[in-house]
Amino acid sequence: MKSTPVAILVRVSTQKQETQRQIHELTEYAQKQGYEIVSVCEESVSGTADLDKRSGLQKVEGLAKDGLIRKVLVHEVSRIARKNSTAHLFIERMEELRVSVYWHSQRIETLLPDGKRNPAASIMFSLLAEMARNERETLSARIVSGLAEARRRGKVLGRPRGSTVSSDELLEKHSDIVKQLKRGKPVRDVAKIVGKGVSTVSKIRQILKQEDLLSA
Repeated sequence: MKSTPVAILVRVSTQKQETQRQIHELTEYAQKQGYEIVSVCEESVSGTADLDKRSGLQKVEGLAKDGLIRKVLVHEVSRIARKNSTAHLFIERMEELRVSVYWHSQRIETLLPDGKRNPAASIMFSLLAEMARNERETLSARIVSGLAEARRRGKVLGRPRGSTVSSDELLEKHSDIVKQLKRGKPVRDVAKIVGKGVSTVSKIRQILKQEDLLSA
């Protein structure tokens, strides 16, 4: 029996972050399923970027249009996009091309074995995408509120030493790290959960502590 051709799609927000964990886990899954990995599409771009700025998504779509793949493997919904409209559009285009999108965190994919749309995946995808958006908005609001309070107490906020990005921008950019740190998780655990470097997590933790946004 011919193996199923698949593409692996991984995304990080900046070039300093690593995609190796995502690639390793998805490759391991593909091998266990007996899939043929046709291409590994990597992106270093914000998840809020529009589809025309997403080289990885465009490459996957090209492979699908050429009939070279039958599945796309991603680690989690947010790796497709953090913008609901972009994520939904990509999923719809893949369904039209009869290519199933599998996300590893929930072990579910968009098409059933017979090629029909998977209703359960559609519901879960919409729910997860909306939850991620609401969580990001809530966390951003809390960060803004915390920074405002820090300024009120006379804290000097700005760019960390050696950085070209302000503290506000860093906290906003790495809101996923902020969320995990506020839950009390250790730096190394957070790095594994979000798929980012330990140094990045440590930097965010230092900023939060300096601005009294994180308990000691």
